[in-house]
Amino acid sequence: MESTKQEQSFMGVVKERRSVRNYDPAFNISEQELKDILTEATLAPSGANMQPWKFVVFNDEALKEQLLPIANNQQQVVNASAVIAVLGDLEYIRQVDSVYDASVEAGYMTQEVKETLVTNMKGMLASMDPQYIKEGVIFDCGLVSMQLMLAARARGYDTVAMAGYDKEKFTQAFDIPNHYVPTILIAIGKASQPGHPTTRLPIDEMTFWNGITK
Repeated sequence: MESTKQEQSFMGVVKERRSVRNYDPAFNISEQELKDILTEATLAPSGANMQPWKFVVFNDEALKEQLLPIANNQQQVVNASAVIAVLGDLEYIRQVDSVYDASVEAGYMTQEVKETLVTNMKGMLASMDPQYIKEGVIFDCGLVSMQLMLAARARGYDTVAMAGYDKEKFTQAFDIPNHYVPTILIAIGKASQPGHPTTRLPIDEMTFWNGITK
């Protein structure tokens, strides 16, 4: 019975999530709860568990106003409780020891296994095409972004993902180092108007079994 309740709860979150563009500007989400949502988001998978994402949280009104024209004057930028910029860290290898030290401390691997993995990871990345690394980082940022929006919806909050912003101006305005790739902005807050319901194409039109057929 418990698993059924959990499944129903999950399906409710999935089905109730909407892209919301109208927010109550008076509603505030505390920094602690934003941290909790981000923590839940980072349970998303990533290649070799390297977690190549960073978050810049904008909940200061003056900074949101500065962000507004960079984000094509989308009003949710200033009306939402916060806007979270998801950045991809192209130099994530610098945290490889921290990632695997945590696994050793948790008892998930031995120190010997950790040292082997670190050596292999560093060797692999040193010979890898930078474009391939970038594509992997952006892919992982997509995973954590979707989980962030679902974690927010589970707490009763609303979100909208925004790819429509000037990444170059964003990087310049907020002094983003070159090894961070801006991927997406996510507004989060309490809807003042519900998001529009949408439809999806039938799954049979979207799915091939055991290979592509014309």
